Amino acid sequence: MSRPVCIAFRAATLAGFMLLAGGAIGAAPGSLLHKPAPDFVRKDIQGQAVDMASYRGRVVLLTFWATWCAPCQVEMPHFVRWQSEFAPQGFQIIAVSMDDDAAPVVALTRKRHVNYPVVMGDERLGILYGGVMGLPVNFLIDRHGMVAGIFKGGSHLDAMKARIRDLLAAR
Repeated sequence: MSRPVCIAFRAATLAGFMLLAGGAIGAAPGSLLHKPAPDFVRKDIQGQAVDMASYRGRVVLLTFWATWCAPCQVEMPHFVRWQSEFAPQGFQIIAVSMDDDAAPVVALTRKRHVNYPVVMGDERLGILYGGVMGLPVNFLIDRHGMVAGIFKGGSHLDAMKARIRDLLAAR
């Protein structure tokens, strides 16, 4: 392995370990980690207003996803369970679909019995959250509205759930 390739591999491996530890990949300048989560108001796919500021005092999992994203679909049943399990402790999931059309989003969320609000996202909202380039991207937001974890890509369910439990336990 050439030196530049080896260095890139080591950096990617380290970033993966940081992510699994509840940190974030890309905690470079401009990262939202340990900063206030940007507020937004959008209508969900049921027509109800979703105002991020109204969730202060709760732990929020803000998930950017799409119907065509396989890892996103793997996360969905876990998120449905977590919403039911952790809601009494002050937990809320908000999903931001990055699909271009709401029809497949409505169909899939009905099929999967999604029990949390789903809003339609766009480039502007993605940029507000640091430039959502790949999916899924999940932001854990603490009770004070601060971004406490960023999980990019799939397969980080155990780390996310552990971080959620930690944030719920902190008062």
